[in-house]
Amino acid sequence: MAQLVQGVRVVTNKLRKDLALKKLILASNSPRRRELLKGLDLDFEVRVKRGVGEKYPKGIPVESVSEYISREKADAYDMSDDEILLTADTVVILDGEIMGKPDDAEAARAMLHKLSGRSHYVVTGVTIKTTQGSESFSDVTVVTFRKLTDEEINYYVDRYKPFDKAGSYGVQEWIGYVGVTHIDGSFYNVMGLPVERVYEELKKFL
Repeated sequence: MAQLVQGVRVVTNKLRKDLALKKLILASNSPRRRELLKGLDLDFEVRVKRGVGEKYPKGIPVESVSEYISREKADAYDMSDDEILLTADTVVILDGEIMGKPDDAEAARAMLHKLSGRSHYVVTGVTIKTTQGSESFSDVTVVTFRKLTDEEINYYVDRYKPFDKAGSYGVQEWIGYVGVTHIDGSFYNVMGLPVERVYEELKKFL
């Protein structure tokens, strides 16, 4: 066990040392993505460009939407040779339809009622970009909710106001504690960034 821990430290320290020669840029306003990337013990800067939308063409497969948007976000940035850019987008998919961020409390309640007692997909698309090229990928997690009561849904929406979250919920919040019965895949992917995969992909750019 001690040898395994030492090996992990060596790899992480090497990644930190290599990244010290680069500037890792997180192009996201999401506090959850900042928290998750910080958990990798890597130094980074948050840089958000205004006016970058989250639109996608009609007819694109729903499972490809988040990766498409992450590429569009990355393409909006001009970079220097010493920078590595990270962009991401997360969507919730139920019955082949994307459930975006709710416009108001009524929309949030309606989404949670649809998710109640069922399984759905959470797909996060990620793009890592340098001046030499880019790599895009998606990570998929299946999340299952037990049947939620009206009182539970109302309490969560009124107290936590999940209007900035795809699917109207944060798995790390109260609704995840009391309502999620099963997760197949990365928990952190549901939060907004599959950090396990990001960690591996970043090593390829150094």
